[in-house]
Amino acid sequence: MSKVVKFGGSSLASAEQFRKVGKIIFEDEERKYVVPSAPGKRFAKDVKVTDMLYACYAKADAGEDFGLELDQIKERYEEIITGLGLDFDLDGEFAKIRECFEKKAGSDYAASRGEYLNGIIMAHYLDCEFVDAADVIFFNAAGEFDAQATNDALSRRLSGPGRAVVPGFYGSKPDGSVKTFSRGGSDITGSIVAKAVGADVYENWTDVSGFLIADPRIIKNPQGIDTITYRELRELSYMGATVLHEESIFPVRQEGIPINIRNTNAPQERGTWIVGSTCQKSKYVITGIAGKKGFCAINIEKDMMNAEIGFGRKVLQAFEENGISFEHVPSGIDTMTVFVHQDEFMHKEQKVVAGIHRLANPDSIDIESDLALIAVVGRGMKSTRGTAGRIFSALAHSNVNVRMIDQGSSELNIIIGVSDDDFETAIKAIYDIFVVTKL
Repeated sequence: MSKVVKFGGSSLASAEQFRKVGKIIFEDEERKYVVPSAPGKRFAKDVKVTDMLYACYAKADAGEDFGLELDQIKERYEEIITGLGLDFDLDGEFAKIRECFEKKAGSDYAASRGEYLNGIIMAHYLDCEFVDAADVIFFNAAGEFDAQATNDALSRRLSGPGRAVVPGFYGSKPDGSVKTFSRGGSDITGSIVAKAVGADVYENWTDVSGFLIADPRIIKNPQGIDTITYRELRELSYMGATVLHEESIFPVRQEGIPINIRNTNAPQERGTWIVGSTCQKSKYVITGIAGKKGFCAINIEKDMMNAEIGFGRKVLQAFEENGISFEHVPSGIDTMTVFVHQDEFMHKEQKVVAGIHRLANPDSIDIESDLALIAVVGRGMKSTRGTAGRIFSALAHSNVNVRMIDQGSSELNIIIGVSDDDFETAIKAIYDIFVVTKL
């Protein structure tokens, strides 16, 4: 068996954290492939190294002196090296970084150095091979990830018996320039490595013990999720649950490789298992609750709308022409509502309204703003009677007015629209009915 272990920035922010990581790796010989992030915050008001690199390069790009900022970044790494008692330095690497900054190598190159340097330290600390991600993770000239070339290169390079460190977040384009994934992309690197080596498990170590049923900023000490399917996670991630970069799901999902979210600071805890499918029942009817504020609803009415072929397409064309994507489109016999992000829509609303009138000729259009969408997700909902009734009963008891209801045919989730002002109250009511009281 083999495991890919990815460690987040908070897990590698200091020498003390590095030692925790080393203990985790060495206690299991199956943890062969290590994907480190850049050093994160050591304390609440600290600055992540990636942010320091962005700020440093911004000065270089503007032609300003960036020596002080680069020295401060170097000090962060020297502090880790010294704290671990390692006998090497990064003087040569920082000299090269300075030269590349002066030549304006690009912000992607600058940001990637956080993971690159942490990878070098990790390889020295573990006494294993360092594999520069630029040599094995590839993007095409347009900056799109090249999955096949990457998979082939990683499979060849990581075919040996020993441990290896592959820094997260970046790769390279055909011209040799560095290209990064979106922020938090080390999760993606870990997933890509897991697929390439055919890992049995992809362990993603962070500063929380897996996923929680609800946002801890809204629910005090919410229950954790033991096991969640990829489909459930996709629904929750889409609606704002952020422990794992959502794009990191796809490479391992294709191979049936489970992901285990673990806590570096509490390695004894089981964490959350993310799997393709499972016969294990959820502890509760629902698996999780997540949501977002800041939506608006465009309500379109037209008599005999249901008999007019192509009406929905014409309405959505008005949004497409203005570069606005929609979130949900619940409809009735003579009504259709389009939910969109308010900040994207508000500056183009009159163009969109005019477009709907021109393309679909509705009887009326009404716009509601400051709405929130809440997703109640759970594989157990399908086999449990009265789930929707319990949700709406709880909301009514809490004086929350429901503006929209949308349930997918899979019965995996129910989307509820409420006022922004009722967002937290609604989540508390739903959590209480399913988790606290279990009525």
